[in-house]
Amino acid sequence: MDTKAPSVALDEATLTNYTEKIRATGVIDPALYEKYNVKRGLRNADGTGVLVGLTGIGNVHGYIISDSEKVPALGRLFYRGIDVHDLIRGFQSEKRFGFEECAYLLLFGDLPTPVELARWQAVLDTNRRLPDGFKEGAITRVPGKDVMNSIARAVLTSYLYDAQPDDLSLSNQLRQCIELIARFPVMAAYAYQAKAHYHLGHSLLLRHPVTGKSTSENFLFLTREDGQYTRLEAELLDLCLVLHAEHGGGNNSAFTTHVVTSSFTDTYSAIAAATLSLKGLRHGGANLRVMQQMEEIKRAVTRWDDEREVGDYLLKILQKKAGDGTGLIYGLGHAVYTLSDPRAGTLREKARDLAKTKGREDELRLYEIIERIGPELFNRGRPKPRTLSANVDFYSGFVYDMLNIPMDLFTPLFAISRVVGWCAHRIEEIVNSGPIIRPAYKAIGVERPFIPLDVRG
Repeated sequence: MDTKAPSVALDEATLTNYTEKIRATGVIDPALYEKYNVKRGLRNADGTGVLVGLTGIGNVHGYIISDSEKVPALGRLFYRGIDVHDLIRGFQSEKRFGFEECAYLLLFGDLPTPVELARWQAVLDTNRRLPDGFKEGAITRVPGKDVMNSIARAVLTSYLYDAQPDDLSLSNQLRQCIELIARFPVMAAYAYQAKAHYHLGHSLLLRHPVTGKSTSENFLFLTREDGQYTRLEAELLDLCLVLHAEHGGGNNSAFTTHVVTSSFTDTYSAIAAATLSLKGLRHGGANLRVMQQMEEIKRAVTRWDDEREVGDYLLKILQKKAGDGTGLIYGLGHAVYTLSDPRAGTLREKARDLAKTKGREDELRLYEIIERIGPELFNRGRPKPRTLSANVDFYSGFVYDMLNIPMDLFTPLFAISRVVGWCAHRIEEIVNSGPIIRPAYKAIGVERPFIPLDVRG
């Protein structure tokens, strides 16, 4: 007797049936969140974050609390207590690249001396090259269509090349983190080159990183067909890396690092989880949405310098008559910053220099018009206006585009930078040995009896 189970394809009809069941049983009444005072998204009612931890790594200042009310304030970003603007002014005034110095500060808590900085740069140089056979086994043998997923896979594969992958001693964790920080640019560049070759039909270019070059210089060298770049291009990319390296413990990917680390899993699992968190369109993929929307605006608006025409189209987007139907102007607004995002202002100023050399000043003015009039249009007619300003994603995609960096690498560049912050937060979680992170979820289901299979309808 043939007892083989019948074959059922996972076709559209089957998926539709399953989807309808989920919609019928899985949707929670929104009123219940208010009834039980649920902090959705770990946010308080006024939009501020629920305090779940302490950190000495980064500080994001976007508002003040006065008489128990949230009051907008100019945005400031601190790395280990140092204002990022001061850090940037310091290395740029000395005509130096700053990302490596920034990474040292975030990991070790202090600015390096000249001797310490030179040694640190040499440590990163020594660890940039991937182990023998790694790029074939982790990247080119099964080339991914999404670079972020390929990076995450490469991070997890690193576990297999580590003789002590599960050793949670501080020195071993630090070794793993330093190796990942050094190798992330190479992993991202190789993952992109593999996609470009196997999925887009381009030549396969897998160069070795160059000793003595900065992270930004190596990345441009590894991703460009001719390997050439200007000093201005490398400096601007270096600035982008510094601005994205850390953003407090509450951002989604850093918090993911804390959550996963608190379970006492290995470094590679924690950093892979953070990488895939960053991939999301609400997080590291936000600049892609800005770029997609800007392309639409550039096609629809004939006079980019005409404030009225630009404003009319923005209103269509806000009224859900254009765009993707969300009613949002991407790149405006932030979870913490209110009056300004300090990263956006810094990028805008540097973007002006590059826009002149690239002949794209008209396009930059369009961005500036949207930044200026967008918040007022967003709040027009709203009973409770919201303080909005341009965030870093509003300009970062434009800067990367001017640098001729493919859109496939926009979010990976964010990861190349932010892995420093993730590693600092992982180490902080381990050093302070807190309990496993486990927030509560209230069960709202009603108890009901089990029904035997033969009497179910």
